[in-house]
Amino acid sequence: MDRRSTEAAEVPLLWRFFERAVNGAARRAERVLPARPAVREVPRTQQVRIVAVEAPADGVRGLRLASVSGAPLAPWQPGCHIDVFLPSGQQRQYSLCSDPLDLSTYRLATRRIADGGGGSVEVHDLELGSELTISEPRNAFPFVRSSSYVFVVGGIGITPILPMIQQANRWGSSWTLLYTGRSRASLPFIDDLIELAAAGEGELHVLADDELGAPTPEQLRTLALSSRPDGRMYCCGPAGMSDGLRRLAAESGGVPFHFERFSPPPVTGGAPFELEFARSGTVVTVGAEQTALVAARRINPATAYSCQQGFCGTCKVRVLSGDVDHRDQHLSPAERQEAMMLCVSRGRGKVVVEL
Repeated sequence: MDRRSTEAAEVPLLWRFFERAVNGAARRAERVLPARPAVREVPRTQQVRIVAVEAPADGVRGLRLASVSGAPLAPWQPGCHIDVFLPSGQQRQYSLCSDPLDLSTYRLATRRIADGGGGSVEVHDLELGSELTISEPRNAFPFVRSSSYVFVVGGIGITPILPMIQQANRWGSSWTLLYTGRSRASLPFIDDLIELAAAGEGELHVLADDELGAPTPEQLRTLALSSRPDGRMYCCGPAGMSDGLRRLAAESGGVPFHFERFSPPPVTGGAPFELEFARSGTVVTVGAEQTALVAARRINPATAYSCQQGFCGTCKVRVLSGDVDHRDQHLSPAERQEAMMLCVSRGRGKVVVEL
């Protein structure tokens, strides 16, 4: 037998020796090391029950939610919101407007919009004792500590602001609130705000359209200019209000301005593009001032959505081909390689999505 034949015969023997040694070491390790626990998915939702129903203003319904298990709810900070999964399958987001120090219940409130997407109507039809699935709280509108604040609110926009004012009182900060709406009766939580102003260094100014008319640009300008250089301005209201105040805050010397919309932002800098739905082969044109979500819901009204502002992820879809103009605040760089958010992101040419 030549040398090459001898080497070929030795290889299997060496391999069997090595295999026995490795297997023996593995068996000894199993006797010494504890078994690795099974990987479990961390729950991101919880079951709650409606334990109280409120009517804080005309056309506004408030709900108190408590954990079905009786355990304390997840902690949160002023500005947080939760996703509510409604019985119909719709998913909607609502700001928490209770006290962050009380984790026995969450409070949320919504105005009934008869011709909206249907979520508010469904919430108004929920009964005491109904059970719901909700997400953990998350914050897209963080409250930053400061010595003073100016708050400008339109109607139901008070929901994320109310806990901020509670926290401002705890910090001993001064604050001014301009609270606007169609009528005093339509503005939720006015009694709560009166108590908070009396308990801290707060000033509450209610401007009801049916009493004093809508706030004028000069009134808003005066308010913006009254902000202290070391203070901050927070706004939650219609797009026109927040956009105008943002410009005024910049003119007043760059006072830090924080805002949250409760309506979708207008499409800017858009150009028409084609959106193809891979499952049906249907192609629709998305107009320059239209969102891909609106176009998708023309074809399939059941297309899921929630915030319409690019941060919740509900309308995320897989992209099979095409050049996407990403405008969201949710997807990671890796996710943007294969997905898009229909509510804000756009395309160039044709984008094919898995819908």
